[in-house]
Amino acid sequence: MVQLEISPSDWKGYVGKEIGTSDWYEVTQDEITEYGKIVGDMQWIHVDPERAKKESPYGVTVAHGNWILSIAYPKLFSQLYTSINTRMTINYGWNKIRFPAPTPIGKSIRLIAKVVNVKEVGEGAYDVEFDFKIYVEGESKSCCVALKLTRFYSL
Repeated sequence: MVQLEISPSDWKGYVGKEIGTSDWYEVTQDEITEYGKIVGDMQWIHVDPERAKKESPYGVTVAHGNWILSIAYPKLFSQLYTSINTRMTINYGWNKIRFPAPTPIGKSIRLIAKVVNVKEVGEGAYDVEFDFKIYVEGESKSCCVALKLTRFYSL
């Protein structure tokens, strides 16, 4: 995979463009259970494979939606670019988050990202809005769609 090298002001040239697709990332029961412990969400549909096999409409445990959001940027999106001439990058927020399909444990996911909007907010800072679509391997319907807002500060 070719990583883009992007300065904060360069994002303006990518508005309306897809910037890439991440590698596949395996969703493991261990990672989901640890996440559940950390955030205090130990609902059986996420952490009890035996019960999920019997009672879940999916037949398996599924990832927490918020887990998907928590890894989208650092584990998936970060594969697509390298910041250059950047002093700092901050998570500015999320918009229009939806989980249209489940994310089964044992499957892999990947992200496709597109730049939606770039706004210069002063003193070398840029707010970039990304359209994130995350897919489960072998499925045509995305498991997560969201607009991600990131602020990039130039050196």
